[in-house]
Amino acid sequence: MNAPPPREQRSLFGEILDWMLAPLLLLWPMSVALTWLVAQSIASRPFDRDLAEMARTIARQVVVVPGSAERPSAIRLRLPEVATEVLRTDDADKVYFQVLGARGEFIAGDRALPVPDESAAAAQTLKYRDDAVHADAVRVAYLWLPSTGVPGEAAPLVQVAETLDKRARLATEIIKGVIVPQFVVLPLAVLLVWFALARGIKPLNELQQRIRLRESHDLSPLAERDVPEEVAPLVGAINDLLARLDQSMASQKQFLADAAHQLKTPLAGLKMQAELAQREIDAGQQDAKALRQSLEYIAHSTERAAHMVNQLLSMARAEAKAQARPPEAVDLAALAIETVRDFVPKAMDKRIDLGYEGPDDGTGESPHGTLLGQPTLVRELVRNLVDNALQYTPAGGAVTARVVHDPFGQVVVLQVEDTGPGIPEAERALVLQPFYRALGTNVDGSGLGLAIVHEIAQQHGAELSITDARPRGSAAAQGMGPGALFTVRFPLSQVEVVEPAQADTSPSPAPRAPGWAPG
Repeated sequence: MNAPPPREQRSLFGEILDWMLAPLLLLWPMSVALTWLVAQSIASRPFDRDLAEMARTIARQVVVVPGSAERPSAIRLRLPEVATEVLRTDDADKVYFQVLGARGEFIAGDRALPVPDESAAAAQTLKYRDDAVHADAVRVAYLWLPSTGVPGEAAPLVQVAETLDKRARLATEIIKGVIVPQFVVLPLAVLLVWFALARGIKPLNELQQRIRLRESHDLSPLAERDVPEEVAPLVGAINDLLARLDQSMASQKQFLADAAHQLKTPLAGLKMQAELAQREIDAGQQDAKALRQSLEYIAHSTERAAHMVNQLLSMARAEAKAQARPPEAVDLAALAIETVRDFVPKAMDKRIDLGYEGPDDGTGESPHGTLLGQPTLVRELVRNLVDNALQYTPAGGAVTARVVHDPFGQVVVLQVEDTGPGIPEAERALVLQPFYRALGTNVDGSGLGLAIVHEIAQQHGAELSITDARPRGSAAAQGMGPGALFTVRFPLSQVEVVEPAQADTSPSPAPRAPGWAPG
């Protein structure tokens, strides 16, 4: 499957400019069209008034002699020939007029002038229409004279028409007077928008330069007062990121310093024992016991350094958020059983009773949900808890790993219990920090195990708690330590709930596996 092409990087300046200029360029043709319509309306008004005056003048010259039912009405036009010629005189347009009688008969004027389709309106009411004469578009002003009152007769009609050349010329002049300046104003407006936008984003460019000129170690916050109000939230977010980076780098520096300090001791012991063995060999001494002790110390120091390195790698892996792949279903019971089996040899060497309690059906699911997470990290969490318990449990003690399903279907619980000296309540928060070891113990450890457990638990949204395994008073009376009980509650991803009659939420009380170290 081909990967989608990378998204093209957009320019904030160009995008804002587009959104500002696009409406402007879109509205400009609309403005031209509206201007043309308005110009035509404005240009028509004075010529319509002239047409109306001409129509009224002709109407005043019409003489109506009322008739009767036997004799039709007589209608005459008292307009001299000279006046008719003057009426038709126009340098630009052709002028037509027409007078029709009460029965629609032609009285005077131009026969080619069309008659309006509508019926006679109120007398002396002037009206306008657009029409055509000899394929020429004309503007017509017309009115009906008072009716004769004779049955079968209509109101006489007077019409005056004029072609549209003068109107078109005037409209064109108006358009030129309005549009031509826009050809100058529009580019000037675009230029002003460009400069205004460039000035508006100038603080962003200045902020960019201030950040670029900073030293790599300078994580001090940026001044929010030097930026516009709209950019202040962005600067606040950058300052928050810088603070978190500063804290993370400080933690890493402290971690590296502590790691170097912890590694220095076993490495110094290795070097000293190697030099001591070399001097004994150079001196010709053949004391096998002394050499064996040096080699055993070297082996012990090497094991301690290797354990420290492995713990450091585990800590780095647990803190590497980028490593987090999509969560998978995790079989916590299977991981606990596997871990217990891996630590059986170590438990037998220390004469510690190591066991597991909980479900062993291999399904990895509770009746109510599934644990989703990173199997590698969860395995590391279980291993560190069991290893820590074995480290601090004296010979003859017991360590138990336990997996318990929540009957309410919210969590799955991992418990690791030991019979060691326990952890005082005042130190339970401190032991979760890297390189911290509980006071009063002679155990040789790195101080990283519980820190790794805490980090992995946080990444999985789990709750980690540390309590005494048994009351301190009764434990002291029995001559043993109170022990430590580590409890990790992992949240479950909910699934369809099984009917209570079919669900078995009680953990199987699995006995100690055969071959595991007895107490």
